[in-house]
Amino acid sequence: MAEEVKRRREDLNLYSEKPMMLAFDGGKSGIGAGGVEIEGLVITEWKDIPMELLLRIVSLVDDRTLIMASGVCSGWRDAICSGLTHLCLSWCKNNMNNLVLSLAPKFTKLQTLVLRQDKPQLEDNAVETIASYCHDLQDLDLSKSFKLSDLSLYALAHGFPNLTKLNISGCTAFSDVSLEYLTEFCRKLKILNLCGCVNGATDRALQAIGRNCSQLQSLNLGWCENVGDVGVMSLAYGCPDLRTLDLCGCVCITDDSVIALANRCPRLRSLCLYYCRNITDRAMYSLVHNRVKNKPAMWESTKGRYDEEGLKSLNISQCTAITPPAVQALCDSFPALHTCSGRHSLVMSGCWNLTSVHCACAVQAHHTASSIPHPAH
Repeated sequence: MAEEVKRRREDLNLYSEKPMMLAFDGGKSGIGAGGVEIEGLVITEWKDIPMELLLRIVSLVDDRTLIMASGVCSGWRDAICSGLTHLCLSWCKNNMNNLVLSLAPKFTKLQTLVLRQDKPQLEDNAVETIASYCHDLQDLDLSKSFKLSDLSLYALAHGFPNLTKLNISGCTAFSDVSLEYLTEFCRKLKILNLCGCVNGATDRALQAIGRNCSQLQSLNLGWCENVGDVGVMSLAYGCPDLRTLDLCGCVCITDDSVIALANRCPRLRSLCLYYCRNITDRAMYSLVHNRVKNKPAMWESTKGRYDEEGLKSLNISQCTAITPPAVQALCDSFPALHTCSGRHSLVMSGCWNLTSVHCACAVQAHHTASSIPHPAH
């Protein structure tokens, strides 16, 4: 039985290669008068290729070639459009907007769509078209779409009720009003990237996220200068499953934000506080205190995997108000935080007063190196 399966796979791979070489050589070749035969099935025209085999073939090519394949004939178009769930158009350096306008009505089964751009191309009408046809979409990347306005977020709100992952980093034109509106409809969001959304990511928007997106697990607020304690505290209280939070450059937040996260987000694994210079020892000790307070329950629930829980990544670079004792206590409380080379998960760049802080394995390595006798000269 195993040999039969292996033989069929080899036949399928061989058959997949031949039509693809014929199909995408600039139209110079065809199937041929005699056709192509596999296990008794004779293929005389492109439309004769079974749908399952066609989908297997197109799964081997890049998205640009896939789009070309959808134009070979109506049969291929229908098969590809009905089976395609993931599409990336980031390779398109020009006319992405027109490409989206033409493809969205065809690829209605998309679940993942990546439209990251090197230069602004997408406009609101493209996003509105996507929202009108691709209602199964769960993962959307619109990063660096500088031309988009609030109209796009309003369209997303009504078009994608099952959206779980959204990347709108760098979209500076979005307002907090439109972001608030989005959260009222897209309540299944788990991953949200708002890095650089200086106008959209405000305390008002974070309060809306806290109210409406209780399943949120990852949020990037990097360089969102209008984010303050009110917003982060609302987030902590409304999103208890939060695991990754990037507050890089959120210069207005204070210890109160970290304390709320320590108290309300027990699954928090990664926290970035880079350049948050209002953070002091009080925030560090709150993380330590809640680690100790929750230790018995966590130990019982994980059955010996306690060391795997808690913070695994912390960036306090440029947080110059923090002292060594507080950070050392934090490092001792979270075994997954490392200062040693190769496992650098506690980042303290620019904090020259914290050079004495070391994780347990770094101290052990130092002791081991010190115990090795030096040869006499």
